Amino acid sequence: MADNMTHTAFATTHTLSGMCCLVSGQVAFAGSGPGDPGLLTLKVLQALQEAEIILYDRLVSAEVLALAGPEALLENVGKEGFGPQMSQDEICERMIAHALRGKKVLRLKSGDPTIYGRLDEELTACEEAGIAYQIMPGITAASASVASIGQSLTQRGRNTSVRFLTGHDMKGFADHDWAALARPGEVAAIYMGKKSARFVQGRLIMHGADRFTPVTVIENASRADERVLETTLDRLPADLADADLSGPALTFLGLAPRQSRAALADLNMELA
Repeated sequence: MADNMTHTAFATTHTLSGMCCLVSGQVAFAGSGPGDPGLLTLKVLQALQEAEIILYDRLVSAEVLALAGPEALLENVGKEGFGPQMSQDEICERMIAHALRGKKVLRLKSGDPTIYGRLDEELTACEEAGIAYQIMPGITAASASVASIGQSLTQRGRNTSVRFLTGHDMKGFADHDWAALARPGEVAAIYMGKKSARFVQGRLIMHGADRFTPVTVIENASRADERVLETTLDRLPADLADADLSGPALTFLGLAPRQSRAALADLNMELA
């Protein structure tokens, strides 16, 4: 028999397997991960198959969307930095309207919804409308990207912390604690960092960062068309321009691909 667990803001129904079912008139915020459908959580997979309405972001992969139930209505509500966008107000209005009609709504975001996913605005919209919700985490781009280069986000003797940064925000290029980031041994995962590469480079060098600090850019992490650009802070803008990366990319400051992983990638390129 299924048991019910009630929270102050919303109710979540648990099945015998421990997975969550979608509830009519409720919104589930879910992370689709970096793109490889094999990295979906079981909870998100079940939500995909149960949802009646799926509002998905631009970076959710086609392979993940293909797992949606056959009767689900899919709506693209994606945004693109410095490009075409659906307003946040319109996204919230659509989401709330569907839920108020008693639909099982899945708000599907790439990566993890709690990291640069504009989650708070949409949770507030649900609360103001009296709509119940649940949050289903996903694998974020930093985790998938660091696995692709055979590294770890933290390492004893190297860094005891890692920073997740955004390259730009609603006002333009985002400012950070550049003096702290410029210290030797610092590691940072920069989301949405391609267009802000020259800005980031300039701020770090101005605050004393070593020009030869390793920088790695991973495009389409975990996907079949993944590409890895190994460079340095000094060469970052020029190498990015030469690489002409067009897909979603995450930039690691202070990390280079593990040598064995880089050699394997070179071999695969030679055999291709």
